[in-house]
Amino acid sequence: MAQAAPTPGGMRGMHRRPARRVTTRPIRTPDVFGERVHRVTRFAIPVVLGLVYGYWAAANRRDGGPITGWNILFGFVTAFVFIVLCLAVATFAPLLQRELHSMTKSGFAGAAVGFLYNQSGQSILRSAVMGLVVAAAIFGVFFYRYYTREDAVGNRIR
Repeated sequence: MAQAAPTPGGMRGMHRRPARRVTTRPIRTPDVFGERVHRVTRFAIPVVLGLVYGYWAAANRRDGGPITGWNILFGFVTAFVFIVLCLAVATFAPLLQRELHSMTKSGFAGAAVGFLYNQSGQSILRSAVMGLVVAAAIFGVFFYRYYTREDAVGNRIR
C-alpha cells in the first residue's frame, strides 16, 4: 500500500490552502449595445407596439368590412393614445413602490386587452371581465418579479 510520507509539522500543513484575494466587483450583465441604441429603443418599442395595436384595434372594429377613412383615423388615434400611455407608464411606473409599479403596468395591459376585446363587438361587461382577468394575471407575474428582485425600499438586489 502506498501512503503519504509524514511531513514536518504533522497533518496541520496538509489542509492549509493559500489565501485568495476576494474582489468585490458588482456583478453586471454584459451591455451588448451602446447608450445610443438604448436611447432609441426606449422610444422605438412603444411606437412599434402602438402601431401594431392601432392596426389591430382598427381591424377588430371594421370586422372584415371595407377599409374606410374613419377606420384608418381610428387606428392612428388609437395608436397615438397607446404610445403616449405606454411611454408614461414606462417613465413613471419605476418611480413607484413595487406594488404600485406592478399595479400600474398590469392595469395598463388589462385596459389595453379589454379595449381590444370590446372592439370585436363584445359587451362592455365581458370586455371589463377579460381586462380584469388579464390585469390580475400580469399583476401576479410582475409582483413576483419585483418582489424577488428588489428590497422593501425598491433597490435592486444584486
